[in-house]
Amino acid sequence: MHDKVDAIIMNALQSDARTSNADIARRLGMAPSAIHERIRKLEQRGFIRGYEAKLDPVSAGFGLLVFLFVRTNEKVGAIEAARLIARIPEVLEVHHVAGEDCYLAKLRVRDTAHLSQVMRDELGKIDSIASTRTTIVLETVKETSALPLGSGQETAPRRRRGARDSAAGGL
Repeated sequence: MHDKVDAIIMNALQSDARTSNADIARRLGMAPSAIHERIRKLEQRGFIRGYEAKLDPVSAGFGLLVFLFVRTNEKVGAIEAARLIARIPEVLEVHHVAGEDCYLAKLRVRDTAHLSQVMRDELGKIDSIASTRTTIVLETVKETSALPLGSGQETAPRRRRGARDSAAGGL
């Protein structure tokens, strides 16, 4: 659980991880030492997992964004293939998903030739992969890892639909 001050601190750090404690303190009318302590506690509680620079993938030579749906012949609940996929440097994310496929992976590669090489030389070595479906992104409208803090929903657990009705004796 966190409060509105914590949300403001986390939003400031999400938009620019180099924002100083003094800058955040000025915005909130607090002492920099109090902000430092709150950030330390947010880190300890796992709200803040780390800090990183956001690189421009095109400038870095990885202009092709690809989503790869992977189906495996693993037993239900096994995620060994996911662990092997995650070791591939071009793979940015691996998600275990429900549905026809087992995993959804997000990759950044230089071009289609690089994608072909990754699929052949890296994914091809994973024996449990039965099939893949590839989606190449033509244009990205929005891409962020920032969470939508400040909406008021993050400070209290969401109630299940119908919880109020049943508590009030309704249907």
